[in-house]
Amino acid sequence: MGMKSIIFPSNRKIIGQLSAGEEVAISGIIYTARDEAHRRLFNTYIDCRKFPNYLKESCIFYAGPAFYPDGSLSAIGPTTAARMDEYAPSFYEAGVLATIGKGPRDFSIVEACKKTVSVYLITYGGAASYLTRFVKSIELVDFDELGPEAIYRLEVEDFPAVVGIDSRGNYLDGAVTR
Repeated sequence: MGMKSIIFPSNRKIIGQLSAGEEVAISGIIYTARDEAHRRLFNTYIDCRKFPNYLKESCIFYAGPAFYPDGSLSAIGPTTAARMDEYAPSFYEAGVLATIGKGPRDFSIVEACKKTVSVYLITYGGAASYLTRFVKSIELVDFDELGPEAIYRLEVEDFPAVVGIDSRGNYLDGAVTR
């Protein structure tokens, strides 16, 4: 099948061409967001029906970075994606094209990916130090009081992932719980 390169921000036509099991190399701009950032964004969305513009046509990496004392990135690895399942459908509807995490998702995420032409990508768990080599820059964007759970803008190059759930409802064994 070969590895496919994806650049973010992207569009639904490109995302719609990805297939479950396909290896991808992600370049461009992606954003981190974990549990508390998701709660805050979701509550803002419910209140005003508007997500931040930076999330349009974006990719959210379920991760919280760790830093060396000098402020440089020391590690960034995926967190369990299922913890964001209650929020993900709204994020896809608001314009997020992809999420990256580890572990299986609820079947509702399959339906949300089909409805919105979005995908769930899986990357290496337990390899947070290794994944830093694909991060070219990192910048705090939102919720700085959350520390590692704040939203960070990452510039990545050839960040490795596998399509766990594609936009047609296909998924890898183990990528979905029933």
